[in-house]
Amino acid sequence: MFLLYFFEIMAKRQVVRMIQTYLFQIMLHAVLSSINGGPWWEIIPSGLRLIFTIVWFFVSLFVLAVVLYLAGLIVVGGKRTLFSDAFIISLLGTVLSTIFFLFIPYNLLALFLSVFIWLLLIKRLYKTRWLNAIAVGILAMIIFLALTLLLALVFEILFIFERLSPFIILMF
Repeated sequence: MFLLYFFEIMAKRQVVRMIQTYLFQIMLHAVLSSINGGPWWEIIPSGLRLIFTIVWFFVSLFVLAVVLYLAGLIVVGGKRTLFSDAFIISLLGTVLSTIFFLFIPYNLLALFLSVFIWLLLIKRLYKTRWLNAIAVGILAMIIFLALTLLLALVFEILFIFERLSPFIILMF
């Protein structure tokens, strides 16, 4: 029984490792294609592009909601900050910003409208003032950058360990 459980865990780790390897390959191809001037979406097989786009949208939406929630907790406080509000802010802000950049021919105007809408959503849903909404926005950007750097560091270290010895990954 224990041996069967052990092999099941090892198989799951192997699948996770294969997914990580595939993601690293996509990232490497994206970097190489950007150097060569080719578009990065050509790396993704054509049958999976729509699925990739939808999954990428929802993962980005969830990450943005978590970052906004953490920033709201720090600036506004726990009583007025709800995760559902952060999710609504991230959903409406992303959709409206996308619409602005698609239909307004002047990118600078679209940028100002986007920032205003994001701050207005934060102000209304967190029930706070404009300065607190600006503070939530700035802190959300700082948290997002810190998480991005942390994840890049972790994946870079895992990538180096994978190249050095495939057995080190199995220990995690």
